[in-house]
Amino acid sequence: MPERMPTAFVPHAGGPVGHVEMGLPTAEVDDIVSYWRSLRDLPGATPNAVLAVSAHWEARVPTVMSSSNPPMLYDYGGFPPQAYQITWPAPGDPALATRVRELLERAGFESADDPKRGFDHGTFVPFKMTYPADVPVVQLSLKAGLDAGEHLRIGRALAPLRDEGVFIVGSGDSFHNLRGFTSEFRKRSDAFHAWLIESVTGDAKERDRKLSDWTSAPCARDCHPREEHLIPLMVVAGAAGEDLGTVTWRGPFLGIEQVGFHFGATVRRHP
Repeated sequence: MPERMPTAFVPHAGGPVGHVEMGLPTAEVDDIVSYWRSLRDLPGATPNAVLAVSAHWEARVPTVMSSSNPPMLYDYGGFPPQAYQITWPAPGDPALATRVRELLERAGFESADDPKRGFDHGTFVPFKMTYPADVPVVQLSLKAGLDAGEHLRIGRALAPLRDEGVFIVGSGDSFHNLRGFTSEFRKRSDAFHAWLIESVTGDAKERDRKLSDWTSAPCARDCHPREEHLIPLMVVAGAAGEDLGTVTWRGPFLGIEQVGFHFGATVRRHP
């Protein structure tokens, strides 16, 4: 039987950072790239596949990428030409896509598949650094409406995949306000992150309650005017079950802190 996989929430920063020159502080970029690379060591064994939940895909119902050879989806604009030449020939896994739908529908969720969907930057930017096309990857969409409690339940439905060698990873950002990367937002970000870290690393039952009501957190809407970058955390927290959350990484991006979490792993944290 495969070793039980952890789950993880991974900040993917912004655009094709780490893959093209964007004029960002070198230390910031080097640190987050090092973090992405370290995710390979988070599970105790190489996963059979990765199920990636990206902030950059929303659909009417949870929808899985079902191609065996997914294309690239350059879902950003205004970057140098090389940003649109990034390649990542990670294989898909149609059998895993079918299994995801089976588990979701068993839990009462309508689902769908998309054989044409490509890897968006929420997936290929960080995970190209983690798995250079040697592990199958399937993307799962968020569900329209972005209800936090509903996405916790989606995660719980997918929890059996962890015992089938599947590494469930949510890709978003713990702070995502494109107008808020300024010094005046640092205190607001600090207040929200203090709440988020306490909530995620505390008692699992309380964690679900707090995350379901995340908009009551200090400065919540200052940090997430729209919640799509936070909701992948709900899926991986739901899949974590009773496993405790741990801070995997903390670091600045454009001067504002981002935080990554994992659940269920016992290996060392990224420095």
